[in-house]
Amino acid sequence: MNLLSVTAEIFPLVKTGGLADVAGSLPKALKSHGIRTRTLVPGYPSVTETLDEAMPIARYDCLFGESATLLAARAAGLELFVLDAPGFFHRSGGPYTDKNGLDYPDNWKRFAAFSFVASQIAGGFVQHWRPDIIHAHDWHAALSLVYLKYASDVQIPRVLTVHNIAFQGQFPAPVFSELGLPDEAYAVDGLEYYGDLGYLKGGLQAADAITVVSPTYAREIMSPTFGMGLEGVMNARHDDVVGIVNGIDVDVWDPSADPHIEHPYSASEPLRRLANREALLELFGLPQTRGPVFASVNRLTWQKGMDLLAAVVDEVVAMDGRLIVHGHGDAEIEHAFLDAARHFPHHIAVRLGYEEPLAHKIQAGADAMLVPSRFEPCGLTQLYALRYGCVPIVARTGGLSETIIDANVAALQAQAATGIQFSPVDTDGLRLALRRAFNLYRHRRVWEGLQRQGMKTDCSWQRSAARYAELYGNITSTDMRLAG
Repeated sequence: MNLLSVTAEIFPLVKTGGLADVAGSLPKALKSHGIRTRTLVPGYPSVTETLDEAMPIARYDCLFGESATLLAARAAGLELFVLDAPGFFHRSGGPYTDKNGLDYPDNWKRFAAFSFVASQIAGGFVQHWRPDIIHAHDWHAALSLVYLKYASDVQIPRVLTVHNIAFQGQFPAPVFSELGLPDEAYAVDGLEYYGDLGYLKGGLQAADAITVVSPTYAREIMSPTFGMGLEGVMNARHDDVVGIVNGIDVDVWDPSADPHIEHPYSASEPLRRLANREALLELFGLPQTRGPVFASVNRLTWQKGMDLLAAVVDEVVAMDGRLIVHGHGDAEIEHAFLDAARHFPHHIAVRLGYEEPLAHKIQAGADAMLVPSRFEPCGLTQLYALRYGCVPIVARTGGLSETIIDANVAALQAQAATGIQFSPVDTDGLRLALRRAFNLYRHRRVWEGLQRQGMKTDCSWQRSAARYAELYGNITSTDMRLAG
């Protein structure tokens, strides 16, 4: 089976979050199921500068007003199509925002052009290669399914994955006339969304199957609390929605062979992990301690609950713990953590931004990873933590509640616990979770049991890739029967 994956980011070429990790690791996992994936990505400089092989296969003199070249390429073991459109993608900011963190005003056009080219590839535009199925990720690629829905000469099964329904690609209605779609596409069962355009909403309507990155989140987004205005669409498509938990690339995230950490270790030799703990505290300028070292590698946003963590840092200080925060996001939350680090320089350290090697060092050296998200579709940070023996402390929501087994009495007695869950997701809930962690940490055998059990957890793509392969097979066979 040939699969066309369409995504705005892919690890290790361009990454702002978990979407990139999924888009980069799932193709490798699908190979064992006989599925060959070629991925279309925008030609950001970080992509075009790292291509091992690149062959022009199409040129556009005016693609939504810009010149562009479609490349067939390889990089980092990935088979790619790259839309090299400098006017759209060669910018000094990030993939979606400028250097001040503001959305590019032409995002509607950038990702419409990207999606239009995806629809052409799906329709057999590339000589000698035609996909059997198209799989679009999030709003940036969702419009490709809308183009295909209204292309009467193209019949190909369409899958859309929702990684985070809070990001929807909503734009003013007047731009619809620039998209090259028939008038009927601007309707309640199409792109129309509260008088505007909704790229994700249109993709949800156009998809043959919708996957959500955990079964719990799939249920949650059918409610007004988590549906972000799209709960009606999700309920209407209920029969076509499948929740599949994300996996991680266990070759990239492997503490026994990680090039980013100084002291490799495994579950069978846990004492070697302690050297990474010492190195981590030294790296962040924190004194060595017999108390627990907490960390959070996260976007510093309201969704991720990082304002809650900033409000309870005194709990860590009072019990002589350490806290390391690495990430970037809302200015107010960034400043709150920086202020805390200034007030408690021997207990708290902050590194703004995101560095992949540093994230590995933190997972390998911290005792516990804090993930206090108010909502979390799946989450990958806690999976990396399990793999590295860094005990996850997570909010009871979305994929966090499915991937972490709480250290309650029954789970501890059964030696099944892998972390700590807390609810309600507020400062009181987080404070109690921190106190639980301190109490468990004092009992070394119990804590080491949590670490060992976490490292034994299968966080790979093995089971989830099989679910995707089954889904692809089901919808392609159904599509063939309908065509017949």
